[in-house]
Amino acid sequence: MVTAARQGGTAPDAARTFPEGFLWGTATASYQIEGATAEDGRTPSIWDVYARTPGRVRNGDTGDIATDHYHRWREDVALLAELGLGAYRFSLAWPRIQPTGRGPAVQKGLDFYRRLVDELLAHGITPVATLYHWDLPQELEDAGGWPERVTAERFAAYAALAADALGDRVKTWTTLNEPWCSAFLGYGSGVHAPGRTDPVAALRAAHHLNLGHGLAVQALRAALPSDARCSVTLNFHQVRPLTGSDADADAARRIDALANRVFTGPMLRGAYPEDLLKDTAALTDWSFVRDGDLERIHQPLDFLGINYYTPTLVSEADGSAAHNADGHGRSSHSPWPGADQVAFHQPPGATTAMGWAVDPTGLYDLLRRLASEFPALPLVVTENGAAFDDYADPSGQVNDPERIAYVRGHLAAVHRAIADGADVRGYFLWSLLDNFEWGYGYSKRFGAVYVDYPTGTRIPKASARWYSEVARTGVLPGA
Repeated sequence: MVTAARQGGTAPDAARTFPEGFLWGTATASYQIEGATAEDGRTPSIWDVYARTPGRVRNGDTGDIATDHYHRWREDVALLAELGLGAYRFSLAWPRIQPTGRGPAVQKGLDFYRRLVDELLAHGITPVATLYHWDLPQELEDAGGWPERVTAERFAAYAALAADALGDRVKTWTTLNEPWCSAFLGYGSGVHAPGRTDPVAALRAAHHLNLGHGLAVQALRAALPSDARCSVTLNFHQVRPLTGSDADADAARRIDALANRVFTGPMLRGAYPEDLLKDTAALTDWSFVRDGDLERIHQPLDFLGINYYTPTLVSEADGSAAHNADGHGRSSHSPWPGADQVAFHQPPGATTAMGWAVDPTGLYDLLRRLASEFPALPLVVTENGAAFDDYADPSGQVNDPERIAYVRGHLAAVHRAIADGADVRGYFLWSLLDNFEWGYGYSKRFGAVYVDYPTGTRIPKASARWYSEVARTGVLPGA
């Protein structure tokens, strides 16, 4: 049984005050909200092509319109201001800025982001720009995509274009969002774009995403003012063994290597974990890692972005569970190269509309682990939130007490981690708006703001008002 101390460290009804200067924000991603996929020079991304392929996305949904943020950006910034949030984490659409992934930038694409950032700044909202949230220009995928080294080089050139255009306005930059999803869901299990199912390509993609990150940090540092901040956002898996057996502990170790240390190793330590190389030796000798790559990847960062939603529960495979029970979407192909002997289990307790277990202790444990392993690196929770079956009632209100409970529990975990020594500087709720939820289309609602898709009407949910008050005061009320 989970104790009160395990959940929050204080009595359930106690209020918690966050440190002064703690950054409160919310987040979105370009393909999920912008729409306007063929306007002002934008060309198709891998997600445009993937979503338009029959059978890939639920209900045949695409991001062609999404929430029409490209035309309604001013309205959305006004919502952020109304909610009193201090920061907004958004992503730049690579094919909107550099449509083929090569050559000069398209000024109309950059102008959209200039206008957006200017509007944020006019309302006192800190812009946090992510260079890559999965929308690779299709032309680069046609040339081989992330499994090829040239994509990392092209990414660095794109980073330089974005920094040159926006560096006078944007002081906080993130290179990649969740490269694990890009590599292992995109090229391993195929449940994300580009939909390939090749375990070796997935490992090659992971390396070249790492390399692209390092090269992009170098490009950003060269173009940005000295006070700019660079980061990366990883979707950490808080991996737990099903039992106390040695076999289950080894299963957890193996998944931790593939999920977490494949990125933190080279990015933050300058080396791939030896156990990862051994676990995957039957698939590849990792000869795609060239001399000098690890030095290029291992760049100093100003903070580490952490995305967390639910823990991961594993055991040694015994035939009773399959790899596609890992919460990332069903496929006959595994996103876990070299881990066929690992089984994934549904963690106990309540679940969200995604079927993900609600467990704030996973976030606490993760923050404490990262603080212990990388004590000099500040942490920011760059995504945390939940999908529920929200609807507008006859009065036009959207009440979502489950989301309030979810966020309250996870903020209590963040507060406890800070009290126990973790240097956590901010929290970004996912997401500002209901939006295109990748392979699930529009069937899952993560937003603090409800979107009526036929009309585009925005309705702040009860959770948005609740979170607004927490952000304004810096105080998490008791349950």
